[in-house]
Amino acid sequence: MAEQSNELKKLATIAADLGLSAPLRIKSIELIGSIGTHDALLILLDLAANRELIKEERDLALQHAREIIKSGR
Repeated sequence: MAEQSNELKKLATIAADLGLSAPLRIKSIELIGSIGTHDALLILLDLAANRELIKEERDLALQHAREIIKSGR
């Protein structure tokens, strides 16, 4: 459980780092979405609310958040 939490923190840092390439940030968002936990949902919602990210990244984070909610995890 702690390992997954550390992984989520690392992925969240990568997803929000504007110094990194957009494809890398997008891959991080997708990986967070695939984890599918409540913590992942909260991170995705934070990313969706981050106005510094490009619109496509924010939309992707919101899409993955919806999928987690629909799955009922």
